[in-house]
Amino acid sequence: MTWIEDAKRKAVLQAIQPIRSGWVIGLGSGSTTVHAVAEIARLVRSRRFELSVVPTSYQIENLAVSHGLRIRTMNEVHIVDYAIDGADQVEVDSFNVVKGGGGAMLREKVVDSSARRLAIVVDERKLTKHLGEKQTVPLEVMPFAYKSVQVKITNMGGRARLRESTEKAGPVITDNGNFMLNADFGRIAHPTQLDRRLNMIPGVLETGLFLNMADCIYVGRRDGKVEILE
Repeated sequence: MTWIEDAKRKAVLQAIQPIRSGWVIGLGSGSTTVHAVAEIARLVRSRRFELSVVPTSYQIENLAVSHGLRIRTMNEVHIVDYAIDGADQVEVDSFNVVKGGGGAMLREKVVDSSARRLAIVVDERKLTKHLGEKQTVPLEVMPFAYKSVQVKITNMGGRARLRESTEKAGPVITDNGNFMLNADFGRIAHPTQLDRRLNMIPGVLETGLFLNMADCIYVGRRDGKVEILE
């Protein structure tokens, strides 16, 4: 295991500590949540907790099922007690986050915004002083509209590239059947304004800007320690 995966796993171990029996847990997607699923399943077995989880992708749903976790949907629960999610970039002063590297941020934003408490788990590489530095903003867009969205982003002063699949020919298709654009604006001085402008573009379904949502950040460090930011 590399130090990165070890850091994520150790941060996840800290992030699951607040969980209580009877809770509904929202699960983001990606490599960090893979660790979370395994550790939550271990928690259920060792403490005999009664838990339900709301996964945000087929990847995490399939993994949760394989670990014997009880699956619920947002249409059933409406609110989750605690959500655990990863991030591509975390602005340390504001707790604003960029997500969407795994292509699931639309469902993640639905679940994370419905959580009583949201814990973001990252390794130390993901911390930054300013969003957008060496980081694009993922967008989920309607296939019908992706070209027009690209043009409008260019007119805004950004650049948007269609995310291509690495294991199939053609674009990445989200779990919702849509395309992904990676929009580059450089350093983002006013993330709230940018998020509002992007969401006003017809065809944009959601952005990867998760603003004023995180309650705590669990940071796995290279030295093996975990820093908790609240």
